[in-house]
Amino acid sequence: MAKMKDSAEKRHRKSEERRLRNKSAKSSVRTSVKRFVTLAQKKDPEAEAALKEMIKKLDTAAGKGIIKKNAAARKKSRMQRYFNTIKAAQ
Repeated sequence: MAKMKDSAEKRHRKSEERRLRNKSAKSSVRTSVKRFVTLAQKKDPEAEAALKEMIKKLDTAAGKGIIKKNAAARKKSRMQRYFNTIKAAQ
């Protein structure tokens, strides 16, 4: 705990700002994943573009430390495999 009350208040303010920023980024990643999966299930030609957008968002979030790099790599790998199996089935 900070010794000065002002320091503690500033620390709380800053942590709240970071929490909201991280929450927004995680939500954006989840939304892009959901969008890709729904397009891929419908065999929509825009699924490939959605995959690229999702990978970009995952890389950005991992680079900023919002999600762990291995978690981003694992999700990218799984989604790419999913896309390849659907594309091969066509």
